[in-house]
Amino acid sequence: MHMLLVILGGVDLLAVFILFGFLWGGTASSLALAAKAFIPFWLVVAVVNMWIGVAKAGYTVRDEAPILLIVFAAPVIIAAVVIWRFSR
Repeated sequence: MHMLLVILGGVDLLAVFILFGFLWGGTASSLALAAKAFIPFWLVVAVVNMWIGVAKAGYTVRDEAPILLIVFAAPVIIAAVVIWRFSR
């Protein structure tokens, strides 16, 4: 359940980034740039989520690594679609 909530939080954060891209320029290239800026930011958030799982919840890095991959990849795939769509 926590993993789903984190993924949905990532999708919401992507929407916020795209909203700011719309507010800053409103062009397709500014929306693509906002989605590109989301990816490294989301990587940091996903790694912090993993660190909390290891440090506070008692999971091992080996347990948390696949979760990190899923939590990072799901919103990034959506961001990649947004980048592809607005870069054409």
